[in-house]
Amino acid sequence: MPPNCLAISGTLTPFLYPFVFSATARRSSRFVFNSLQRRNETTNATTITATDDSSQPTYEEGSHLNPPPSDYSRTIFTDKATINAHAGSGGHGCISFLREKYIEAGPANGGDGGSGGNIYIQAVRGETSLHKLARRSILKAGRGKNGQGKTRGGERGDDIVIQVPVGTVVREIEREDPVFIEEQRMKLEAGKRDGEDPNGPWKWSRDKWLLYPAVTPEDIATAEFPTLPKPRRPALAVAQVKSPISLDLSVPMDRPILLAAGAVGGMGNPHFVTRTVPRPKFATKGSTGMRVMLQLELKLLADVGLVGLPNAGKSTLLRAMSKSRARVGDWAFTTLQPNIGTVVLDDHQGRPVARSTLETGEPRTNYTIADIPGLVQDAHLDRGLGISFLRHVERARVLAFVIDLNAGDAVQALRALWKEVGEYERMKIQEETELTEPLVEWSPFRCTEDALNNRQETIIVNTGPTFDSPLAPQVPSIAGKPWFVVATKADLPETRENFEKLQIYLDAVGKGECEHPSGQKNFWDQKVEAIPISAINGHGTNKITDWVVDLLDR
Repeated sequence: MPPNCLAISGTLTPFLYPFVFSATARRSSRFVFNSLQRRNETTNATTITATDDSSQPTYEEGSHLNPPPSDYSRTIFTDKATINAHAGSGGHGCISFLREKYIEAGPANGGDGGSGGNIYIQAVRGETSLHKLARRSILKAGRGKNGQGKTRGGERGDDIVIQVPVGTVVREIEREDPVFIEEQRMKLEAGKRDGEDPNGPWKWSRDKWLLYPAVTPEDIATAEFPTLPKPRRPALAVAQVKSPISLDLSVPMDRPILLAAGAVGGMGNPHFVTRTVPRPKFATKGSTGMRVMLQLELKLLADVGLVGLPNAGKSTLLRAMSKSRARVGDWAFTTLQPNIGTVVLDDHQGRPVARSTLETGEPRTNYTIADIPGLVQDAHLDRGLGISFLRHVERARVLAFVIDLNAGDAVQALRALWKEVGEYERMKIQEETELTEPLVEWSPFRCTEDALNNRQETIIVNTGPTFDSPLAPQVPSIAGKPWFVVATKADLPETRENFEKLQIYLDAVGKGECEHPSGQKNFWDQKVEAIPISAINGHGTNKITDWVVDLLDR
């Protein structure tokens, strides 16, 4: 649109008729624009007056709790990614000779190749998604530089640091280690000469040796190549994470962890000087870097996790308690990806909303809430959006079950949610058992009587973190977490009786008179509170903060 032009709401005049907004026609059409603008203001005032007179809810249209579509924030979120990490290959050794005045045939002075770049991983604050890694999928560290003359070694390759959000679980899917493959080949071909090929005249391996450019085929056929050096591992290999990789990066890291060390560079020709061959015209090539395929799974770290049926008011509750811009609507599955909100307890401008302390003794200034998509009945059978999003509340310290009092029996809805949570916990235990390689310690019979009595040997299976793998993921225990119920839409009529039934059921569960809805043996056996609220009006949300702070301090 041309500058300094007036806009008419509801028309496309600036785009269809640009000549109307020229400098000559602007003065003549100013009266028309002013008339249209006054008419538009009069129409809006009439509409507002009619709206105020009608029976509408008490909340303000276009507010934070009932936002327009333009207020929604669209975040790019990915919680799973598969990447191929390639460590850098080593640089080739150099074939060089000393060249100085009065020295006709100088000795060999080729440098060694540089080592390849390393692959590191680090959990950092500020990252909230894996979409950057999911787009790339292939990460390659820098290759080492080739050696140079005057015994100058090549430079190391550039390292790669994979930065992931806090709460990422890393698992190894596939590994290709050229050094290990070469060691296995040498074991199988023990006693065979290197490069010996009965079907051809070549006495050297083209994949391992690097020849001087001026060497002729006749020289190669008559030359005596030394035995190939054994496959070498880099010195940093001792600092690598033990294979197979299984990490649970649940805390921010000051230093990255080494996943794959770069390959070793090739040897220069001074390494092959002998009495018979004082000026060798060959060097070795650098080793190929290791390739590791990793599966990354993000589990959000939040203090409170919201679990509920679709359209129960979880996103509205998140907006009522924080400044989150999650999408809200009156239809099911409005939330298609997890949302995180931060509830501020102390903004350092007045008296804190609630007083709480962290594990370190410092005052707690806020806590976070995770909102996940709704769970339908039989979600563990892959109905609706499934139960895979429950991994984002798996790490939550407190679970909040959001129940809609205007959508049927609240007790039945709570039992249905706990059923899906229990199925998810059983599924995760089975997956962790299959993915994590068990460490079995076997001890034989202690005495002859044990063998005669046909007693079984002692077998101990260790799961979770060990001395060799301190960051291994642990088996989740969701039923043992503190939890409470948030009864939404309590401002609607005919919901009081439903809420009273819910309170009676929760009191019976707390006293042990009813079976725990999770069906697990190890569950949280303290008092369970039911808090009635009206999220759309912002009523009762302060009680949620007081109860959450109390649970976090326990």
